[in-house]
Amino acid sequence: MRIAIAMPCAAAGAYLLGTMLAQAAEPGPEAPIREAYAVTVRQLAGSGPNPVPAPWQPPHRDKLMSKGLAALFARDELYQEEAGEIGHVGADPFISGQDGEVKNLRVSVTEAPANGRALVTASFRSFKQPVSVRFRMVEEGGAWRIDDIVNRVDGKDYPVRAELSQPYECGSFMKKPCKR
Repeated sequence: MRIAIAMPCAAAGAYLLGTMLAQAAEPGPEAPIREAYAVTVRQLAGSGPNPVPAPWQPPHRDKLMSKGLAALFARDELYQEEAGEIGHVGADPFISGQDGEVKNLRVSVTEAPANGRALVTASFRSFKQPVSVRFRMVEEGGAWRIDDIVNRVDGKDYPVRAELSQPYECGSFMKKPCKR
């Protein structure tokens, strides 16, 4: 009888341990931010004939961002191509500026995951100045994705999603061709 009871208990214990290890191994909401900054560092260091695309450009965009934010960046990119103008985001939202560097990067979850949402903050130094960028994260398709990027400039928050949601003067997506 002892063997009959011990086997189900051992199996249940192994299952529970396996489940806990699998959950611990799942990437947290900070994982896409670390990946985005790895891309950003390569992009900033790169030059030459094969530049590294920014995290908001293909092929990174669809992997790192929510469907909604990826669509907004894609629309902004299309506007830039059609109009020959700068889109609604005139600076790199990952470095909170047009030029910069990423030194001493720290990525931390600043609001723990709850109901499929979390807040992650990336802090680093750029040209010896402290920079902090916040990322609103959403769980989508079984993975954490960037749903908004919030830069703070002169004490004011600038959510990228709000900037990208603004109307454009022209564009095929508006059924109003741009005149170049």
